[in-house]
Amino acid sequence: MAQRDTYGLPLSTTSDEAAALYREGVALMLSAWPDAAEVLDVASDADPEFALAHAARARLHAIHSETAEARSRVAIARKKRVRTEREASHVDVLSLALGGQSQQALASALAHVERWPRDVIILSLPLGAFGLFAFSGMADHNQAKVELCARHAAAFPEEDWWFLTYYGWSLAENGVVARGRAMLERAIELRRENANTAHALAHAMFESGANDAAEALIADWLPDYPRGGILHGHIAWHAALVALERGDADGALAIYADKVRHSVSQGTPINIISDAASLLWRLQAYGHAVPEGLWQDAAAFARKAFPRPGHAFVDSHMALLEAATGDSAGLDRRIAALDEMVGNGALGAGAIVPTIGRAALAFAGEDYGGCAHILEPMAADVARIGGSNAQREVIEDTLLVALMRSDEATKARALLDRRLHRRPSPRDSRWLSGLAA
Repeated sequence: MAQRDTYGLPLSTTSDEAAALYREGVALMLSAWPDAAEVLDVASDADPEFALAHAARARLHAIHSETAEARSRVAIARKKRVRTEREASHVDVLSLALGGQSQQALASALAHVERWPRDVIILSLPLGAFGLFAFSGMADHNQAKVELCARHAAAFPEEDWWFLTYYGWSLAENGVVARGRAMLERAIELRRENANTAHALAHAMFESGANDAAEALIADWLPDYPRGGILHGHIAWHAALVALERGDADGALAIYADKVRHSVSQGTPINIISDAASLLWRLQAYGHAVPEGLWQDAAAFARKAFPRPGHAFVDSHMALLEAATGDSAGLDRRIAALDEMVGNGALGAGAIVPTIGRAALAFAGEDYGGCAHILEPMAADVARIGGSNAQREVIEDTLLVALMRSDEATKARALLDRRLHRRPSPRDSRWLSGLAA
């Protein structure tokens, strides 16, 4: 009998064991759950010629920021037996994505899922906060994700936990929060051992200002997620944001020390660095003290993890770290390199990235009027750096605090009104009341 994956697509293996392990390993990978690597490795051992098992392992290496290993493993997949056009295309798309050819990978992934929409590893590539759409430099990547999911919704059962997760998250990020949250709540009922759904649900709750619900979700769910889970530290970061929303700086710092800081988190470098930079920057911008050494510790880790500029989302957070630690020379070099990339058309997100660097430098130097002057004209382009709404809000917070501290009360009130219209926020309400006093 022909082997098939979970979604009914044929698999080029005759091994029942390899096929079963592949289905299990892919489900674990799509859930961001530990043991996916071990299961996919055993699948490859059960049938060393099974190309898609190697391809899935390559994708998992990439998720864990193991770039060299990912490229090596997808090269192995290309050499293995591939019996169907779909599998050959699957491997080709992954080769482009893992080889750093992001624009070509996005175009190829979209073409691939037009023919095989249920090929979820490929459909997942454009989706999420760190997917090909988010890191394409597009300003409207949230809308693009919704449209992609809507286009292929008919290919999936109504209660497919994976599709509900990514469609629900895409909707919530794009402002259709109630519908997105309902999908995510159903998805986590269908598969509780799914860190991607718990993470996406925390985002949906953030989008609606449901802080108590987010705190309860994380407190109930996170203890059952192994500390080795790739999203453990990042989901805890969401709890730290809730604490900050209440004004509980000590609570946020305790979460940071226990679960988010690089010395305790087993997440990916991009999450560890962005979580550290954005949380510590928020603390300081909101008027709380950052304990001595935390900035320097985070910056030292970040410099080793990302020694060269060229990634819009990373560079935006590196700018916060360099500005906060007083590394103006390092930040000047980064800005100059980014300006050159923008001029050469080599940075898809464009001028917003060096602009964030300049604004961060002004803010750290207490030139709040200068910061607002730099950042305000470019504020609409911040989405182009990628990531999620919650992650990017640190840049909007910077502009907002700069406006408040430079006596631009009218502009600050207008920005707060827009934010409060989108979602209730105790912190924003306190700020608005202070401006009215």
